[in-house]
Amino acid sequence: MARELLARLNRDAERIALRFQLRYHSIEPERPNVKSRYGICYSDGRIRIRLRHATSGRPLRYSSLVNTLCHELAHLRHMNHGPRFKGFYLKILEWARAEAIYRPREEEVAPVVPAGPTTPRAAARSPRKAGRRAGRPAAPVQLSLF
Repeated sequence: MARELLARLNRDAERIALRFQLRYHSIEPERPNVKSRYGICYSDGRIRIRLRHATSGRPLRYSSLVNTLCHELAHLRHMNHGPRFKGFYLKILEWARAEAIYRPREEEVAPVVPAGPTTPRAAARSPRKAGRRAGRPAAPVQLSLF
């Protein structure tokens, strides 16, 4: 299973890297004993991604792996978690969604968007904000990767 996942992640990473002119060395599985992160990007271009949930040991959804992949690929341009990194990461993630590389399921929540002014159009796309305005409770929030 891990070999197939890594092959798929590598194919998707190649497409993303080509589109955003990024150079990475390899995509590798994170060591099983690492529990504190979902992925890591090294300055030499190696990317490691955790394939299984830290506590349950169950395989992570492919959409979660792609989300992590996009996050780590963004580090190839910005080796920090500043505003430029966040904007670039979201740009990669949106492109991956448009290309059907990143396909979160309905119940999965998209990553947290960086704070800043929102337009009415952006607010209309956000089911969490729309739900709050209508008096409904907010949807569960996925932990941010940054």
